Amino acid sequence: MRYKFAHLNRPTGIFKALAVVGLLLPGSGSAQTPEFEDWNAKFQTTYIWQGKSSFNSPYSSTNSLSAAKETSYSFTTTAALGFRPWTGGELYFNPEAAQGVPLSNLTGLGGFTNGEMARTSGATLKVYRARLFLRQTWGLGGEQDAIESDANQLAGAVDKNRLVLTAGNLSVLDIFDKNAYNHDPRTQFLNWSLMTHGAYDYAADARGYSWGAALEWYQDEWALRGGRFIQPEQPNQLPLDTNIFKHFGDQIEIEHAHSLGGEPGKLRFLYFRNRTKMSRFQDAIDLAARTGGTPDLNAVRGGERIKQGIGLSLEQALSADIGLFGRASWADGKTETYAFTEIDRSLSGGVLIKGSDWGRGEDNLGLAFARNGLSKERRNYLAAGGQSFFIGDGKLNYRPETIVEAFYNANILKGLWATLDWQRIQNPAYNADRGPVNFYGLRLHAEY
Repeated sequence: MRYKFAHLNRPTGIFKALAVVGLLLPGSGSAQTPEFEDWNAKFQTTYIWQGKSSFNSPYSSTNSLSAAKETSYSFTTTAALGFRPWTGGELYFNPEAAQGVPLSNLTGLGGFTNGEMARTSGATLKVYRARLFLRQTWGLGGEQDAIESDANQLAGAVDKNRLVLTAGNLSVLDIFDKNAYNHDPRTQFLNWSLMTHGAYDYAADARGYSWGAALEWYQDEWALRGGRFIQPEQPNQLPLDTNIFKHFGDQIEIEHAHSLGGEPGKLRFLYFRNRTKMSRFQDAIDLAARTGGTPDLNAVRGGERIKQGIGLSLEQALSADIGLFGRASWADGKTETYAFTEIDRSLSGGVLIKGSDWGRGEDNLGLAFARNGLSKERRNYLAAGGQSFFIGDGKLNYRPETIVEAFYNANILKGLWATLDWQRIQNPAYNADRGPVNFYGLRLHAEY
């Protein structure tokens, strides 16, 4: 996360009035009068190449990770345009373009290796609207936080105690589980089960975006946020179901900022609850037992189902240059994955280190692990030969999927970074009969 908050004393008199209406010129004030933007325009471009080694595979099926050597790539470019239409209001629009060719047609893993790879990826560049949303902030007093200019963030100052309403087209992860040390696959860890809670089946279309609203309340060291977003019409597809009162993803998160040994940290607890037309694994198993066939989720997708889960997230600075993160998440695992990936339990953690000690203050070194698991119902379904959206080897010798990722992110020029990435996955798709697999990657990222 590139932006930072700086605590300020509350401006008074004419300075407060000027800051509110946006008349202070950037850099014209003291520490009491931060930069204030009425609009901004930010851009990013990210290219990721990955290669995969061959690995042991005594058997496979249509949704298995290919045992042969493979290469893949993804490319995204985004414009983030922001405008302040009135006091406290911010309007953002993000046109985006993407293309890519995934490994094994994006199948065969719970923790996929490229967080930039959308489920609609293809070799043809596609242009679409990624975000179009309004943010409204109401100050409730206290000190002020200075906000730096960034993508989808206008420079200015807000009350530390405040209400924030965000509504429109955006990603649920723009608001929830914003861990400072591991949240953005364009600049940090690449694996899907590291960039957020692995078991967090958050509402999104196949590109990772949705429509909805979230309300946040900040009070001193606490924050409470809740939101509702619409689900796709079918699992992991692009068209969204606009009936937000019938089919939706709800989440609530409580956050507490603290200091440990004089260094800042945050602890977050998340609860999510989805309601939509989902298949249940046990229903598919029961139908197959009656008919003598192979369990099939598509054969039992009917009435509304509920899926719920929880997540605990920690970020902790050890110094100005070293930060730790950890996550634990759990979902009930009775129903199919609807919008994220095939993980029902996950533990992850890691460290992010800035390169200041070796004279490379804009570089980052990262090391992380994840251990992903499945519910009993999902394991039984896969062991019986069932295929779910991303995984299914025809049978299953179950073991948790274990991931290690390491990267070095080097600043080449102003606004340009190159990253070397390595991932090793033990028991791909939770199958001890297959793997382990090594993945090698190169990421080029520019922002301005």
